[in-house]
Amino acid sequence: MDKYIITIARGFGSGGRTIGKMLSQRLGIPYYDKDLIKMASEESGINEALFGQSDEKVKSGLFSKHKVYSGEIASPGGKDFVSEENLFSYQAEIIKELADKGSCIIIGRCADFILRDRENVIKTFIWADKSTCIKNAKTVCGLDEKEAEKQIERIDRERSAYYKAHTGKDWDDVRNYDLCLDTSRLSFEKCVEIIKYYVDVL
Repeated sequence: MDKYIITIARGFGSGGRTIGKMLSQRLGIPYYDKDLIKMASEESGINEALFGQSDEKVKSGLFSKHKVYSGEIASPGGKDFVSEENLFSYQAEIIKELADKGSCIIIGRCADFILRDRENVIKTFIWADKSTCIKNAKTVCGLDEKEAEKQIERIDRERSAYYKAHTGKDWDDVRNYDLCLDTSRLSFEKCVEIIKYYVDVL
C-alpha cells in the first residue's frame, strides 16, 4: 500500500501512545497526537485552551445531547462556533487533511470513525488488563497504585463518552477496528511487528 493511515484508539496505561511512536520511527511516517489540538486552533482561530478542555472528553451529562459527527462546521460568529461539536468538527477536518497528504499515524480522537470510508485506513485498538495498565501508569506517570487505578477508570470513562457522543458507537466495540491488540499478552515490539505486517500485506 503506497499511502496508509494507522489510527490508534487506546486504553489509558495500555501503551498505545508508545506503540504509535515506535511505529512512526519504524515506518518513517509522521505521528500525530496532542499536536492536533494546536493545528485545529490555528485552522479555526479558536483559542487552543478550548480545544484542550474538550480533548477526548465531553462535559458531564452532555454526551447524550451531541449530534453524531456529520462533517458540518459552524460559521464564525454563530452561537455554535465554539461548541464541543464544532471543536470536534475542526479537529476532524485536520485529521482528514493529514490523511490526504500522506501516510501517518493518528492517536485517538475518533480518527477511525472520521476516516471510516477510506480503504487505506488501518484501525487499531490497544488495550490491556487492569493490572498491566496500573503497572504502566505507575511507571510512566509516577503514580501510586490507588491513584493509577483512579486515573485509568476516569480517563477510559471520558474517552468512551467522547467516542459515543461524536460517533454514536461504543468505543470498545471490536467491530469498529481492524486490529485489537492486548499488551498484557503482547510486548509493544510485537504489537509494532503485527501492525507493520498488516500494512505490508494490504
